[in-house]
Amino acid sequence: MVARLAEIQGANQAAADDRRPVELDQSSTGRLSRMGALQIQAMAQAAERLRRQELVWIEATLKRIDNDAFGACVACGNDIAPERLAADPTIPTCIACADGAVR
Repeated sequence: MVARLAEIQGANQAAADDRRPVELDQSSTGRLSRMGALQIQAMAQAAERLRRQELVWIEATLKRIDNDAFGACVACGNDIAPERLAADPTIPTCIACADGAVR
């Protein structure tokens, strides 16, 4: 999980140029090039939002580990199935509580 945390932070830094505002000066960039740059910018911004959300999940999981609460559902306190945690260790709820919760 710590390795994934570092990977996400590196990806955010690597994509910084793609998220910058697009220059709209028509004398230096054609209309299609600007449209492509705007599309790349929008995709980079969406990817960054997903990475930031994943960072929140990882940090919350690391806090649960530090507090000896990892593996317990944050909603009801019951154990989370090992298979569920194996699929995604950042899952905070058991399957029963997940049916009614939005992550």
